[in-house]
Amino acid sequence: MDQFTTLTGIAAPMPLINIDTDMIIPKQFLKTIKRSGLGVNLFDEMRYDDDGNEIPDFVLNQDAYRKAEIIVAGDNFGCGSSREHAPWAIKDFGIRCVIAPSFADIFYNNCFKNGILPIALPQEQVDVLMKDAEKGANARMSIDLDAQTITTSDGESFSFEVDAFKKHCLMNGLDDIGLTMEKAASIDSFESAASQARPWV
Repeated sequence: MDQFTTLTGIAAPMPLINIDTDMIIPKQFLKTIKRSGLGVNLFDEMRYDDDGNEIPDFVLNQDAYRKAEIIVAGDNFGCGSSREHAPWAIKDFGIRCVIAPSFADIFYNNCFKNGILPIALPQEQVDVLMKDAEKGANARMSIDLDAQTITTSDGESFSFEVDAFKKHCLMNGLDDIGLTMEKAASIDSFESAASQARPWV
């Protein structure tokens, strides 16, 4: 998993509430178990018309936001079904951070397991960040996970809370497998001792 330490990038404003996982990645794209290739279908039904043409009004289809690495969204982001394909699609598109007043619990935890930083902030602070994001590609937002701060293009800064363990995992690029592999020496030692003590197993 990629490490997350600091990020300075374009933020796409998505002031919708209750953006659910089916909006993030519609059900017809859930057949794959690969984490790559889903970015093209991120927000598919909002990005494309029935003929597969881009809908110009959708934020990620606008030139200023095609390379966005941050989303500033409305309340209850990631609600709906618990599909892990949702953070896979977000990450594959190039988004590394989502900022919203609140998140659905399962989506929130899945983000950390896939190298994405979800940040929950009070509505009034999200409103400030939303206005900053609306300035376009010239307004680049900065996020410092170690310091737990977000800085707008104008230099206004907000602090955010994050679980210490989840922060450690993101900053060191550790998913569940990575955490297990940190204990590889202890696991090998246990297996060796167990094999000697119970050779019939």
